[in-house]
Amino acid sequence: MIIESLELRNFRNYGELELSLHPGTNLLYGDNAQGKTNILEAVYLCASAKSYRGSRDREMIRFGEEEAHVKLNAVKEEIPCRIDIHLKKSSAKGIAVNGVPIRRASELFGTVNMVLFSPEDLNIIKSGPADRRRFLDLELCQLNRAYIFSLLSYNRALVQRNRLLKDISFEPSLADTLDVWDAQLLKYGGELMRARERFLSELDPVVSSIYAGITGDAEKIRISYEQNVSEALFGETLKKSRAQDLRQGTTSAGPHRDDIAFFLENPSLPGKRGMDLRKFGSQGQQRTAALALKLSEIELKRRVTGDDPILLLDDVLSELDTDRQRHLLREIAKTQTILTSTGMENLLNSDFQIDRKFQVIRGSVTEA
Repeated sequence: MIIESLELRNFRNYGELELSLHPGTNLLYGDNAQGKTNILEAVYLCASAKSYRGSRDREMIRFGEEEAHVKLNAVKEEIPCRIDIHLKKSSAKGIAVNGVPIRRASELFGTVNMVLFSPEDLNIIKSGPADRRRFLDLELCQLNRAYIFSLLSYNRALVQRNRLLKDISFEPSLADTLDVWDAQLLKYGGELMRARERFLSELDPVVSSIYAGITGDAEKIRISYEQNVSEALFGETLKKSRAQDLRQGTTSAGPHRDDIAFFLENPSLPGKRGMDLRKFGSQGQQRTAALALKLSEIELKRRVTGDDPILLLDDVLSELDTDRQRHLLREIAKTQTILTSTGMENLLNSDFQIDRKFQVIRGSVTEA
């Protein structure tokens, strides 16, 4: 898939913007707080129906305006594709694909496959399990529409069960209805666990190969699915922990507490777990693992969808040393990329190909 153009109206600090993109590498450069990241956010919005910065819809509307519009024009296998998103302060967003409104934002997943890489992603190894689950869920939602339904259904059941756990302290007779929500958690939680296990088993050799390439085979890494509870024991665990859940007012077991484990292989015992990078890895090892994880997204999406994903880089190059930059830039050359930078000096002094350059100054974009 190739993005041909992006149009913004009253989005963030842009009143009107029409941006034509190159199929190769597009650089947005300028000082901080000029609007570079806002453009990446708009592209991400068209792929996922939400902001990767955690912003609410109303926060993406230009100050003093009531509505914002984002339009993305793309081509996939020579077939045009248009995504329109209408943000409103007073009501839910409207989304249309090729002029046809969609009822649920989740239906947008998979229309545009993209990989976002921001400086925060470099901390995914040492950050909390919630960030790694977010990564896992976002990737699976883009690759597997059935996963979206399972995830939404599980989360709804979890919210209802947690609410019920709190209500039971005031109305003990409600305890009999817990079994209904336990059954929902078991059904959809099992679907999540199976999908996550398959995905990570496919991702593991890809991440391992990329990590070895970056380190010159000096180290080998393995990733694995760290389940809070197995599917076979989930039902029994929910029953055993019910008293604790009632005291705490929250569900203590389930895939909403899963994690991804990152281990260096033990050189003396190939295939065996060595050091846990999350706890004991150096900053360099953790960043290399994070880079390998993000680059593996690109490769896996190619395999699953048969198409190159769009790559969005939000001022990441400045956070990487020369070797890691080289591996990332090598991948950029294979797919359409939109990257932001506070300057062009380092890029222009390298042999890296930049196909189109845009200077961003206070919400105004000029091709350089």
